[in-house]
Amino acid sequence: MSLTFLKLGGSLITDKTRPYTVRADKLAALAAEIAVALKADAGLQLVLGHGSGSFGHAAASKYGTRKGVSGQEAWHGFAEVWFQASMLNRLVVEALHQAGLPVVNFSPAASVTARAGKVSVWDTRQIQAALGNGLLPLIHGDVIFDEVLGGTILSTEDLFEYLAGQLQPRRVLLAGMESGVWADFPQRTRLLDEITPASFSKQSVMLGGTAGADVTGGMQSKVTGMLALVEQARDLEILIFSGEQQGNVQRALGGENPGTRLHC
Repeated sequence: MSLTFLKLGGSLITDKTRPYTVRADKLAALAAEIAVALKADAGLQLVLGHGSGSFGHAAASKYGTRKGVSGQEAWHGFAEVWFQASMLNRLVVEALHQAGLPVVNFSPAASVTARAGKVSVWDTRQIQAALGNGLLPLIHGDVIFDEVLGGTILSTEDLFEYLAGQLQPRRVLLAGMESGVWADFPQRTRLLDEITPASFSKQSVMLGGTAGADVTGGMQSKVTGMLALVEQARDLEILIFSGEQQGNVQRALGGENPGTRLHC
């Protein structure tokens, strides 16, 4: 069996410039691509994640939840971020279910404990049991109780980094709006085919940010975090690519590289 992690970025499944706005048709199309890929490859195991887009990020920006939680107003904000992220999560679950996928949601807020913004405790046996029985585990960026900060937010990439150490996937696929990693964002004239830890340290790369609210750091945070991950798991391949182009998610799940490849 070949284990792959796939993230549907918040910028892809929501309109990040308009708070609390889901792209329902796009979400349905992505679910259909996933279903086709899984049907075509009986040996493919998949852990699916999604970002919070214009749902969680809008509320989190208002309350500063990522930086820590203290005081009644901040804790009420923590609950609001959870509510909005959960609303989007339910829409994702419904789209996957409608596509005929055996999805089971695993809420990070209910199962993960963090320490200083990093996962410290997460019993992943339930996710492993879901995979072992042919189900599709789903996680998402979420609010997390933190032993140092009180509360925080962990992105899907943060959660994937920890899960990779536990489950050892062969590939991590990050589908967003951008075609990959641009060397000159926002001009977007030079797309990088591949990045390694060694090449990244030598390149003059302007990664830039993202459209709309993004409290978890945008492309800069994504690339640096994923490069740290490939240094730990040197056989791991990570792809950053556009899920906006029809068929790209299906092609990536089938082994193709439609964007930027990160590896050692």
